[in-house]
Amino acid sequence: MSDMGIHGHVRAQGSARARTCACEPVRTWKDEKPCDRGAAGDVWVFAEQRAGRMAGVVFELLGEGRKLANALGRRLAAVVLCGTVAPPVQELISYGADVVYLADDPRLEYVRDEPYALVLDRMVKRYRPDIVLFGATAVGRSLAPRLAGRLKTGLTADCTGLAIDPETGLLKQTLPAFGGNIMATIICRRTRPQMATVRPKVMKRAVADPLRRGEVIRFDVAPLAMKIRTSLIEFVKEVTDTVGIDAADIVVSGGRGLGGARNFGIIEDLARSLKAAVGASRAAVDAGWVPYSHQVGQTGKTVCPRVYIAVGISGAIQHLAGMQGADVIIAIDKNPDAPIFRVADLGIVGDLFEVVPALTEKIRKASAGA
Repeated sequence: MSDMGIHGHVRAQGSARARTCACEPVRTWKDEKPCDRGAAGDVWVFAEQRAGRMAGVVFELLGEGRKLANALGRRLAAVVLCGTVAPPVQELISYGADVVYLADDPRLEYVRDEPYALVLDRMVKRYRPDIVLFGATAVGRSLAPRLAGRLKTGLTADCTGLAIDPETGLLKQTLPAFGGNIMATIICRRTRPQMATVRPKVMKRAVADPLRRGEVIRFDVAPLAMKIRTSLIEFVKEVTDTVGIDAADIVVSGGRGLGGARNFGIIEDLARSLKAAVGASRAAVDAGWVPYSHQVGQTGKTVCPRVYIAVGISGAIQHLAGMQGADVIIAIDKNPDAPIFRVADLGIVGDLFEVVPALTEKIRKASAGA
């Protein structure tokens, strides 16, 4: 979270106290020359993609962006940067975008912060959106701060809620703070655009309408002298025989209670029997038992599966922030007083080394009988 201090207004929900600073005059797009096509004030979604395939969070941002644009009476725009492989822009329109800004150039084939930030900086200054949203992915968390720095505006990171204040028209950006003990609402009063990254799986995905029509506006990248100091050597895909936690309907996560990396095998066995993804608590990741890509929680990934099974996880509030949106939560732990049981729909108190293998065997037998 980093809405620039001299411009920010932070309010903790449930508290009447607020702090605001007015150290600088308000800087808005009105101070600049007229922009193109009457686009000032629109809501933008950065459409993160790779090889023409959109990241899942893009469709969640379009769903939420549509509400924000409607509340402001403005258009919703998707912004696509790509190389030789152009994504299906009509897909973005069908999911709610009124306009798609397309910047295609061989130098944008792979996501790199420097050229991407430069192009987005030029696009924002030309068309002047009021709000720019990114997914809180590895790409969004790296690119959005760089762009905010170029634009000298605020950025709120890892939001879990967005809304328009009906009185001021400002974007209210909500996220957990102080270890999840309060929900902070951030507003950016004095600079534009208002920028936020949004955690995947916390917003409702937009519903596609294949009959929707929109406008595609190409942005000419050719004249830009891009400074590119990095090059892509290769993509190394993580090898796993289970589903990724981002898209899984069922997630089985292990924590400190497993005692070691070798014991994560029982989590993987259970996940395979359920065709589920393998998750982990921060303690398990920090111990080096599993890669960071499996981490669920405030500093990991937010998941929203139909079923979440927590094994040997005590239930620290940072972990709960990443999984409590699951439809059904099942907890397995030997400590009956573990905080995880407070949010669990079903709790099993017992030795996980006995419970999990027995559960896995039952599921395998049931699957074989089906």
